[in-house]
Amino acid sequence: MIQSGESVVTAKKEADYVLGTNDEELDRLGLQHRVWRPTVLECWRRAGITFGSRVIDVGAGPGYATVDLAELVGPTGEVFAMERSARFLEFAKKACAARGLTNVRFREADLMKESLGELEYDAAWCRWVASFVSSPEKLIDEIVGALRLGGVAIFHEYIDYRTWRLAPRRPAVESFVEEVMASWRATGGEPDAALNFPMLFRAAGLRIVEANPRVLTVSPRDYAWQWPASFIEINLVRLQELGRVDADWAEAVRREFREAESDPMTLLNTPMFLEIIARRE
Repeated sequence: MIQSGESVVTAKKEADYVLGTNDEELDRLGLQHRVWRPTVLECWRRAGITFGSRVIDVGAGPGYATVDLAELVGPTGEVFAMERSARFLEFAKKACAARGLTNVRFREADLMKESLGELEYDAAWCRWVASFVSSPEKLIDEIVGALRLGGVAIFHEYIDYRTWRLAPRRPAVESFVEEVMASWRATGGEPDAALNFPMLFRAAGLRIVEANPRVLTVSPRDYAWQWPASFIEINLVRLQELGRVDADWAEAVRREFREAESDPMTLLNTPMFLEIIARRE
């Protein structure tokens, strides 16, 4: 039972997450980070994040990337983890404490309502946040304002979510992808947020240094298959909780995906995102 006004606000903020903040989503985010971790570490290296760097983790979630960043920059560096979910932030704090990391500071805040401030940091890391916020323009402006001149902003953000398809095609799974996109838009987000980045970057004073498409094509035998597989199951439940779909529709998607998974010749294409490194000028 909720006991206080503060608890009501916290519960509402958690419920506002279109993908949820439950234990299953925590596990899925951990799997997601493991799948993309080699790509992320290489991206950070090219962006110049190294020992002694000061980095903002924007939308830090449960802190999987926060831990990696803190270990990378070392005790003379610093990571500032900003996240609006109190539950995710508590998980991140515990993960850092368990590893003895003392170079991380945390802030529970919603950048759509608050400001990062002029922090003069060397870099900012922002993964799959712009697709969910009401104003990607404000998000980018806040990030740029918190960087020193010459600092870098690093984004992983979707540019073509409909590339999530199976070969051979599975119509129920394709309808699931469309429903996911519609659910994000219903809460003010935009699945293909990176399409607007060049215009927003120009206005904010960012120059794109690198822009690389990132997409995987995997079979049921590949470890990375578990990433979309876990997303489907968790989000079928979530879409029903939101009242967007019924149980029969969800079961049709599950059945079709199980059929695809049982065929070793199936190929799955993941949603395409852009990996962008941009510099504040």
